[in-house]
Amino acid sequence: MKLFLLEDDDAIGMGLKYSLEKEGYEVVHVKTKADAEDAFSINTFDICILDINLPDGNGYDVCKYIKEKEDVPVIFLTASDAEVNVVMGLEMGADDYVCKPFRINELMARIKTVLRRSGKGLTNSGAERSGILEIKNVRIHTGEAKVGLLDEATEKEEMVELTALEYRLLLAFYNNRGVVMSRSQLLEEMWDVSGDFVNDNTLTVYIKRLRDKIEKDPANPQIIKTVRGLGYILEK
Repeated sequence: MKLFLLEDDDAIGMGLKYSLEKEGYEVVHVKTKADAEDAFSINTFDICILDINLPDGNGYDVCKYIKEKEDVPVIFLTASDAEVNVVMGLEMGADDYVCKPFRINELMARIKTVLRRSGKGLTNSGAERSGILEIKNVRIHTGEAKVGLLDEATEKEEMVELTALEYRLLLAFYNNRGVVMSRSQLLEEMWDVSGDFVNDNTLTVYIKRLRDKIEKDPANPQIIKTVRGLGYILEK
């Protein structure tokens, strides 16, 4: 997993690079806007961590440059949690932000969550290489963030309309297939940086809506199953 780190503070940058490499990431660390653009002209990355204040510009400009080239997940590092900083970052296409000072475990958790949401944490086998994930008759087109239902008799695919949060929920189940997910784990996956708060009651509604859209018999679900007293599971 190749990670791009833009941080002009030597102490923070070196510490982050060391910690990230211990977690198994291949890290490219640069300190300026100019070096960031040069790095992206010759490399591709799975996720980017961008500091906002730079000696020759700012992380917002770098984020805009990156997003124009390809849709790579971006996490901003900001010295302030002021609303204007957060909103500007999100409008630039950022997926999350972390305020300095932060604990390294918090950043690691945010990275993993953003990668799971974007589908970057998936393996490279079979249909996954083509950007199509399959669950029984459900097909997730990760490149287009669309979902279709395959008619096994005709082999025709009918697209279904999912909201952004329903799609995120489906990806959360897929990325953790074979594992029972508690409601608290699902709520963490569904946390929305755009400000759409997801609580326990709302989660129940989203699971029901998702089942209504993808299950042949929502009253007797065979894709997203309930594990009484524990949570839910999408079996392998």
